[in-house]
Amino acid sequence: MPKVTIIVPVYNAEKVVGRCIDSILAQDFSDFELIAVDDGSDDSSGRILDDYAAHDPRVRAIHQGNGGVSRARNRALDEARGDYVQFLDADDWISPEATRLLVHAMEDYDVDMVICDFYRVVGTRVAPKGDIDFDRPVSREEYAELMMRNPADFYYGVLWNKLFRRSILEEHHLRMDPDISWSEDFIFNMEYVLRCRSIYPLGVPLYYYVKTEGSLVSQGTFASTVQMKLNVIQYYRDFYKKVYDKDEYTVRKPEIYAFMLQFAGDGGATPGLPGTKRLGKERMTVHVGQTMANSAVADAFFADKLLERYLDTVATQFGLSLADARALAFVTITDGCTKAELAEYLDTNTVSLSAQLTRLSRKGLVDTIVEREPHTVSPTAATDASQESRRVVHVVLGEKAAPVEEAIRTSLADYDAARFAGISEEDVRAWREVSARIAANERELLAR
Repeated sequence: MPKVTIIVPVYNAEKVVGRCIDSILAQDFSDFELIAVDDGSDDSSGRILDDYAAHDPRVRAIHQGNGGVSRARNRALDEARGDYVQFLDADDWISPEATRLLVHAMEDYDVDMVICDFYRVVGTRVAPKGDIDFDRPVSREEYAELMMRNPADFYYGVLWNKLFRRSILEEHHLRMDPDISWSEDFIFNMEYVLRCRSIYPLGVPLYYYVKTEGSLVSQGTFASTVQMKLNVIQYYRDFYKKVYDKDEYTVRKPEIYAFMLQFAGDGGATPGLPGTKRLGKERMTVHVGQTMANSAVADAFFADKLLERYLDTVATQFGLSLADARALAFVTITDGCTKAELAEYLDTNTVSLSAQLTRLSRKGLVDTIVEREPHTVSPTAATDASQESRRVVHVVLGEKAAPVEEAIRTSLADYDAARFAGISEEDVRAWREVSARIAANERELLAR
């Protein structure tokens, strides 16, 4: 059985559904099934889905009469076989590492739901959106309190930036309400959260949400937004009655009812606003030219750039620069190193590195330890000279580095898994043995 079921409802999406499905099939996590439900499209969407299903056994195309997005999702949930469930809309797409990172977070932290940041796309502009800054699992009560601050935010209300446990969905038979045309996602999420022990907020944007004409937001007037909230306020109120006891609910009632006054804000991606950039600039890309193939320079270049892509995800998750992530990765794999070694690895000077280490030290991610080590002297040197020592600065991980270290080690393991995809274990072992001998030769030559 597949680890993940990815569900995509499709209605008259012939111009965009290919981009959505291509992004799913391009995941660096392959243990999934994709259930795409054609909800009575009268364009070529159904044929496009059938073409994908014919060429990739992971894709299942289901056709039904037009019944709305909730019925389409429910049909897919009835057919799902994965341990986890992930949703996409046909207009949107996901980054190549999305499913892998969601699954890692679910299993590494043993939570019942993972929620991630997303990119808001308007035309050629893109901006990251998120809400929870914690880098730890949160309880159901903590999540409810965080949601209370901005409950109408897309971050909480939609399905597509979350990973769900199918066992919970089936045990409680959680499905979309097809009789509600607005905020059925939000209601589903509230019902699911009530059954959660804990939730992990993955602070990495993995989903590309595209504003399209005809969506609730594009239609959104104040009146329609308030009407949407009135349709779900009873669910929202009942949700908090179940989360809090009677006294706590009474105290928090003003905050809870403030939900009625908020707009459903998905945020903008407007040129000139902080964080907004051109679509495509949000992630690392590399020009892969055939003229660079099969050379030592090209091999080293591609390996380094692929490693940077994996470390860049860690950097985004913890609000670090790529240079900081590289530095922490080197300290992690060496189990501590000298400042000179780290400067050499980062191809920088010790003066520039000092500022970087100071910044990381303030965050509790590294510590520096100064030691006095004896100089190596020749046998003919004077006796007192042999007693001279030099000041050596060692860099080690700091007291708050554990989550970053874990993410780096996971990222490095994923990097290796991606590089060795389709290669037998025997060939990988042989490659490692040869690489170790090559590395020994390289060290010996560089030490001369």
